[in-house]
Amino acid sequence: MYGAILGDMIGAPYEFDQGDKTKDFELFNWRKGVRYTDDTAMTIAIARAVMAAGIDADEDLMKKEMIFSMQDIGNQYALGEYGGRFSKWLVSKDPQPYGSWGNGSAMRVSSIGWFFDTLERTREVARWSAEVSHNHPEGIKGAESVAAAIYLLRNGKSREEVKAYVIDEFGYDLSRTCDEIRPGYHHVESCQETVPEAFTAFFEGKDFEDSIRNAVSLGGDCDTLTCITGGLAEAFFGVPDEFIRECNERIPDEFIEVIEKFYKSTHGR
Repeated sequence: MYGAILGDMIGAPYEFDQGDKTKDFELFNWRKGVRYTDDTAMTIAIARAVMAAGIDADEDLMKKEMIFSMQDIGNQYALGEYGGRFSKWLVSKDPQPYGSWGNGSAMRVSSIGWFFDTLERTREVARWSAEVSHNHPEGIKGAESVAAAIYLLRNGKSREEVKAYVIDEFGYDLSRTCDEIRPGYHHVESCQETVPEAFTAFFEGKDFEDSIRNAVSLGGDCDTLTCITGGLAEAFFGVPDEFIRECNERIPDEFIEVIEKFYKSTHGR
């Protein structure tokens, strides 16, 4: 989770194509507004929901907890940052999925890659996490692919194996390099034009920090793209302690409590 949240924070100042498409930038620049956004809030919400429901919960209970947690946290934190349709979903008394293929389903799913003991269960719960709002096939695919990749990485699969799995199972085109993506890439909020780029930034990364720098250098919807990349990179490289300290200085105590419970639940077993 720290990986995803750090990606969100570090990428946020460069959202809407505001960066210079370079890897040479100050990671934790307070002047640039390095802070958490709605991506972090929803990442926290999904993790809290899974822990509240329990890892063996059925679809109805899991989705109920997800909806409750997303609405609860979404209406307290990162106000004014959510997309138009999702903002309406957050305040609805009867929230229903609205056919979205937006990249929000993929950016909030990182914790699901850690909770479960099988790939099948990981994909199932990732699918549920998308379906409560982003029930377009592309929205579901984005969530499932990211959670599945994290599961495989934290269980010792190589990046080459994970890349082959993602291509075979989800059909993403991962043939382009970051250098090939960067010049023509622009701000776009779909899973189909964010998730492959996030995978590529991670696959080319030399370590956690380099993966984050790769993602920011691509531009586009930079907080979300880098959030996804950070979640993947954590599962493979881990997160440096100094990055975690920087993160904790920028998030509410309630978020830290959820994160600590998450790591005890997943990393302590």
